[in-house]
Amino acid sequence: MTLAEILYPSCALFLDFDGTVVDIAPQPHAVHVPGPLIDVLREVQRYLHGAVAIISGRPIAQIDEFLQPLQLPVAGVHGTERRSHDGDLHLLHTHPLDHVEEAACNLAAQHPGLLVENKRGSLALHYRQAPELEAQCVQAMQQAVDESPGVTLLRGKMVVEAKPSGASKGRAIEDFLAEPPFAGRRPVFIGDDVTDEVGFSTVQRLGGLGIKVGEGPSVAWQRLAHPAALREQLEAALAARVTRTA
Repeated sequence: MTLAEILYPSCALFLDFDGTVVDIAPQPHAVHVPGPLIDVLREVQRYLHGAVAIISGRPIAQIDEFLQPLQLPVAGVHGTERRSHDGDLHLLHTHPLDHVEEAACNLAAQHPGLLVENKRGSLALHYRQAPELEAQCVQAMQQAVDESPGVTLLRGKMVVEAKPSGASKGRAIEDFLAEPPFAGRRPVFIGDDVTDEVGFSTVQRLGGLGIKVGEGPSVAWQRLAHPAALREQLEAALAARVTRTA
């Protein structure tokens, strides 16, 4: 099925960012946002009566910077921070990451290809520029997380991240669905990474649909080949919206 067949005005659309609506870049700051994307997202938001949100591992501030001047509801840092449709900011309790930061910085000091990213309540160690160091990164971060109460380890594409145990993209989606304009709608979540699997499971448990972008095993019931395919299908869904009824 295509998004034009899936996206009715009665849906709530949740989108991951990197690797989903935009292509993954060599470094987090180097992401390119295609020119038409912001206008497309704005029109999709209007079509769905406001029920569109970004669900990302990035902080909210970074999402806003990439999508300016558009400002959508966002769950950032895997749900550690969440901005509702009305602009209210919800912050989960976080835990000290001293051991994690020390371990990640020590390893990065030995290997220039590694990148340490500090976020609110979370710390990520990126090894996209040094994939041969994956095992070392995972081992060092896991040991540090084991020494850090209230923190869990999350693995993604060329990144390993320590985050609050209670934060997840699935929980963030459920929180949005308890609020207007998302409440009572059929949820659709589109993502690309293993960090999105809990989101797919959540929306499908609630009667919605998960869509996986790219290759790899997934619990999602639908799949798109790459971010460009998603962007094309969003545009096609907008072109077909005149025939849609709730």
